[in-house]
Amino acid sequence: MKNTIFKYGLYSLICGFLFFGLPFLLGMGVNFDYGELIGYASMILSLLFVYFGIKHYRDKVNNGKVSLGKAIAIGMLISLFSAVGVALFDYIYTTQINPDFATEYMDYSIKKMEATLSPEELIIKKAELTQQMEEYGGSGFMAFLMFITVILIGFVISLISGLILQRK
Repeated sequence: MKNTIFKYGLYSLICGFLFFGLPFLLGMGVNFDYGELIGYASMILSLLFVYFGIKHYRDKVNNGKVSLGKAIAIGMLISLFSAVGVALFDYIYTTQINPDFATEYMDYSIKKMEATLSPEELIIKKAELTQQMEEYGGSGFMAFLMFITVILIGFVISLISGLILQRK
């Protein structure tokens, strides 16, 4: 089981790091409108190794059997690798590649709000956003949020994979 988790976890980590960072590594920069979509797509692509890892364990290691609990455990351990890859790139990006990311995102959000909110609402929302960014806009916290997000998506994928692949 350890070999399966390590092998597919390493694939997941590398894919999470590369897919999450691909737009930046290719010089595409930040497009906030599509950045979230690209981010979630990269998380899900890197978590496909959860399914393949569980399937490999069932078919090649455990004589064609895997319980739902074991499948979820394997999937979650593989998800940890992916979460580390995504969080690591996020941390590197927000500390080394674009240390002004939080400010740029806040400015983008405020401009978007200006188009839809009244002046009174804008003042309130701008103050709330500024406070949130001061409290939670640090690189470490943002990387931690990415880590938790991947873990949660990984649990869902592990559960679905386990239900599809379980055999007793």
